[in-house]
Amino acid sequence: MTAGESASDMHVMRLAGNLLGFYDGRGPATASAPIDNWVDDGALSLGICSFAIVDGAEAIVYDTHVSIAHARRIRETVEQLGARSIRVVLSHWHLDHIAGTEAFADCEIIANATTAALLADHRSAIEAGTHEGPPAISPLILPTTVFDGGLRLELPSFEVELAEFEIHSRDATVMHLPHAGILLAGDTVEDTVTYVSEPDRLEAHIGELERMRGLGAGTILPNHGSREIIQGGGYAPTLIDATQQYVRNLLGTASDPSELHLDLRAFVGEELGAGWISWFEPYERVHQSNLAAVRTA
Repeated sequence: MTAGESASDMHVMRLAGNLLGFYDGRGPATASAPIDNWVDDGALSLGICSFAIVDGAEAIVYDTHVSIAHARRIRETVEQLGARSIRVVLSHWHLDHIAGTEAFADCEIIANATTAALLADHRSAIEAGTHEGPPAISPLILPTTVFDGGLRLELPSFEVELAEFEIHSRDATVMHLPHAGILLAGDTVEDTVTYVSEPDRLEAHIGELERMRGLGAGTILPNHGSREIIQGGGYAPTLIDATQQYVRNLLGTASDPSELHLDLRAFVGEELGAGWISWFEPYERVHQSNLAAVRTA
């Protein structure tokens, strides 16, 4: 069995109201596992959560997790709770968020136009396992509904809002639940720190994080974070502050090379001390990768 094929370790969490979380990784086994595939690198090793809202006979799934097995369990769970109509929203095009699309091949799959274009452009390589390496995602089911900027989705009891941002990747989609004051943030923020995938656009990310704060959510649920914090009610908006400060400090390494030699705990010491983020040692490797990316950019 290859990495991520089993969903036996996935935790199904009852969160606020109609919201469910599907969390895997960040345990001793995954945190110390060899990093030799995209499932472990940045996904299970750091912990990853997909979400679903079930309202009567309807459900919206936010990201399809790291494998078809994970996605099937998500679908089985929401159907057991009464969902007969399921829509899927993709937070962005990275593999650990779109790997389970086959399990929802008969459902409406929603993404912003940039996500849809990136998936279409890279579909052959993703299905062959040559984009970011194996395991392959085959078949990859492409989005059936595409939007620009934002989209409002109706459920029987309330509405949710999709909003497009350029944070972490150029095609981020977050899902705002105004009735609950909750923001499903995808990879726009992480705990302990953001994973830099597009270093040449970091300055733009700072402003986009501020724009995302303007949505007014009081609770933030990232895809990569602490299971205990997510299950305990989520993160405060100060997670956005911590991310902005980390990005500023990364950009500052260009003018102050001494900052390159700080380990992650020192680099984010103020944010850790304020309780805005928590410490998870595997993010040290992410930090070193981020520093290298910024230097190259």
